[in-house]
Amino acid sequence: MRFMSNRPGALILLAALAIPTSVSLSAQQSSNPSIVVTGELQPDMTAMTPGPEVKGVITARHGDKMKVTAADGTSTVIFVNETTKIKGGGGLFGGKVKPGPSALVNGLPVTVKTNHAGPVLLASQVTFKSGDLKTAMMIRNGTAQQFSEQTAATEALRGRMGDIDKYNIKGTTNVYFDSGKWVLSSQAKNDLCAAATEADGTGNAYILVVGYTDSVGSEEYNQVLSEKRAAGVINYLQQVCGWKPYRMLTPTGMAEADPLASNETEEGKAQNRRVSVNVLVSKALDGM
Repeated sequence: MRFMSNRPGALILLAALAIPTSVSLSAQQSSNPSIVVTGELQPDMTAMTPGPEVKGVITARHGDKMKVTAADGTSTVIFVNETTKIKGGGGLFGGKVKPGPSALVNGLPVTVKTNHAGPVLLASQVTFKSGDLKTAMMIRNGTAQQFSEQTAATEALRGRMGDIDKYNIKGTTNVYFDSGKWVLSSQAKNDLCAAATEADGTGNAYILVVGYTDSVGSEEYNQVLSEKRAAGVINYLQQVCGWKPYRMLTPTGMAEADPLASNETEEGKAQNRRVSVNVLVSKALDGM
């Protein structure tokens, strides 16, 4: 994973938070050191104050930003720069070796202490368990030495639903949500751990999580909602039910596609507001 910082000591705001378009040209020509040539503002690092502590899994990285998704499905974008302290809990990074920004890979559970300036959060400290990092790095690099028997799962992490024909579906558990919500119910939590336990008893099994919505709302809204539901299920399966990340195939949100029932009735909509937890076995390994 590449980690880039265009200006040491500077935290670059998103274009959406930049100065209005009508004055962007003059901003680019200004000699004011708080304005960069792209027209994006830089926060005053000396004016930052303590922000919230964020716990979750890194679900995206891009440049100096990472997205951390919590167990309830909410996501937070946090910036990282050279002032951020990155700490692993013993083991892999014991002794004198210290992790750098490249350790912050997708799939890594982290706890992030932040500072904020306006709407921008900057990570002051990121901590994680070294065992979790080792697992996340193995998934990322497809380490054949440790996971040769999981080659099919590692390859699937690079694909999406197009690879579904490589697997046999051994079972599906659906958990359901209230309209517009992505918080797991008590029943859903029980069903997820039961599904994980059953899947764990199936040789060479992997789990594919797919989120859905009913037809209420715009396509854009339903896409985001389905992804939040899927993320919440994944976090619960891994953090509470103990399902290993390397046995999780790449999740997806399908919005209102593939409904179980008609969206013309309230009962049908309730069935469509779901996340499907599919237990899969590679066709090459099925029966082994």
